[in-house]
Amino acid sequence: MSSETHTSAAADHTDWADYVEGYLPDDEVLVAARGRSADFGCAPLSPAGGSALRFLAATLQARAVVEIGTGAGVSGLYLLRGMAEDGVLTTIDIEPEYHRAARRTFLDAGFPAGRMRLIMGRALDVLPRLTSGGYDLVFVDAARVEYPSYFAHGVHLLRPGGVIAFHNVLAGARLGDHTRRDPEALALRELAREIREDERLVPALLPVGGGLLVATAC
Repeated sequence: MSSETHTSAAADHTDWADYVEGYLPDDEVLVAARGRSADFGCAPLSPAGGSALRFLAATLQARAVVEIGTGAGVSGLYLLRGMAEDGVLTTIDIEPEYHRAARRTFLDAGFPAGRMRLIMGRALDVLPRLTSGGYDLVFVDAARVEYPSYFAHGVHLLRPGGVIAFHNVLAGARLGDHTRRDPEALALRELAREIREDERLVPALLPVGGGLLVATAC
């Protein structure tokens, strides 16, 4: 490939990536939630990543969803907006201020308290207590060094046809750079390998936001 062709391809990628991110812009509730995320120092799901998550929840007609990593409620709001009207979001985080912010986000968006179950605690302690095979969708946006452990627990929560999704797997080029040996890079490569080789799952890597690694249970 010539340098001119490479430059043109890179420019085309920037153009369509920007268009994808702006295709479904945030409303006022999401803008406010992103502001609270910034105050916490969190990096929430991008609009394109959130749209993909909402699409998954709607396609599954999800009634039972687990979220690992509550933040200020950005990803949780996308999930709730895609879920069935009687669906309940179970979101897990160890930080009480995140739960307060997320609850405010959900209520501001018009969702009643009965649609949300906020559990404070370490996810690896909470997940084994949840119902095996009882969930339509598990979404993970937490410490990437623990992603393989979240996968080991989370995949058992899925009903047949359910989906597990991991956010930010492409951030910082950790997944594709095999020269990197830091804990996050090693954890992400382990996760990608385990999902790809698991015969119970049909995986896909979606290049939206920071990268969504998704898999559905056969």
